[in-house]
Amino acid sequence: MKADIQAADRGEPVSLMEPLLISGDSRHRGALTDLAFELTQKSAGFRRSLPASLLVSLARLVRAMNCYYSNLIEGHDTHPVDIERALKNDYSKDAHKRDLQLEAKAHIQVQEWIDGGGLKGAQVFTAQGICEIHQRFCELLPEDLLWVEDPATKERIHVVPGELRKRDVQVGRHVAISPGALLRFLQRFEQVYASLGKTETIIAGAAAHHRLLWMHPFLDGNGRVARLMSHAVLLDTLDSGAVWSVARGLARNVEQYKQLLANCDQIRRNDLDGRGTLSEARADFTRFFLTICIDQVTFMESLVQPDRLRTRILLWAEEEIRLGKLPPKSGSILEAVLYRGELPRGDAAAIAGTGERQARRIVSALVEAGVLVSDGARAPLRLTFPATLAQRWMPGLFPEKAE
Repeated sequence: MKADIQAADRGEPVSLMEPLLISGDSRHRGALTDLAFELTQKSAGFRRSLPASLLVSLARLVRAMNCYYSNLIEGHDTHPVDIERALKNDYSKDAHKRDLQLEAKAHIQVQEWIDGGGLKGAQVFTAQGICEIHQRFCELLPEDLLWVEDPATKERIHVVPGELRKRDVQVGRHVAISPGALLRFLQRFEQVYASLGKTETIIAGAAAHHRLLWMHPFLDGNGRVARLMSHAVLLDTLDSGAVWSVARGLARNVEQYKQLLANCDQIRRNDLDGRGTLSEARADFTRFFLTICIDQVTFMESLVQPDRLRTRILLWAEEEIRLGKLPPKSGSILEAVLYRGELPRGDAAAIAGTGERQARRIVSALVEAGVLVSDGARAPLRLTFPATLAQRWMPGLFPEKAE
């Protein structure tokens, strides 16, 4: 295939993408249904355990975490501390690092749009929804990151935000469908995945993740689009509150993730290998994907167990007070916010056992330290999770930043 043959449709039948679902009579179905049920129960229980104010702050941190790990899978290592700086328009003087910060900021803005209900229900499986994810992400990228190189001709090709590719591509051993066939395949993709109930969507989500990558609809950015699509699916079907992320688990098992995706590309091998053109290896990927989701819910749940989180935060506050970085009684304010979820500013003096002026000083110091926020000068205070303190407050969330 030649790179200069653009937008050609070689007439591939959409049946090449089958099977899109794991059939009810598959030998794998029972175990996968059990995993989907376990994930549903654990995700719902975790969300119910969090006060609303903590839910908002945790979701904000998870967006940075999700962005970090999703970009890491693509070989782009931008630490959440640098991502947090980018969100405050504090960029590196190094042009490449600045570009990666802008890329991370773009990812977070797209996920924030998804978390806010921008892509709900069946929309996520439509060609329009998938292209909108790509457009929203790419239109925020710096120009240098909107070019790819054809591995055969070394030609530099511009990536147009939201535009389906017009060239043939090969990823590893997999030759993707012709560019002109993309709309037909995306229509079949939507027809199948957008019509499922919630339970079936949870099981089918992993297959949809693979099938989107198998089609490879864009010149670049397909991995991030697939992971953002999967995030939207899990957010909608599980009502997860965006307080955990599958991307962390995929990045920590990246070789297995990529190998299982490659296995799904294989054609059907024998009569025991399911039905349709592609191998039933997608069941292995589905098992892996659901297990990773369960592991990540369990991990996040362990980090925010009230007693453990309280202990880690108060130990940090005690050290900061001894170092003179926080005023005395700062721990009392933090403990009250942890217990109540949010704290009216007028209650700070009584909680700290100080006068109003000293209470305001304590609150100002905690706000300046980035651990308390509010929506206005008179709005209640709530806890936030700065990336710079993640290793102290939520160890294991992401690696320490190298100096």
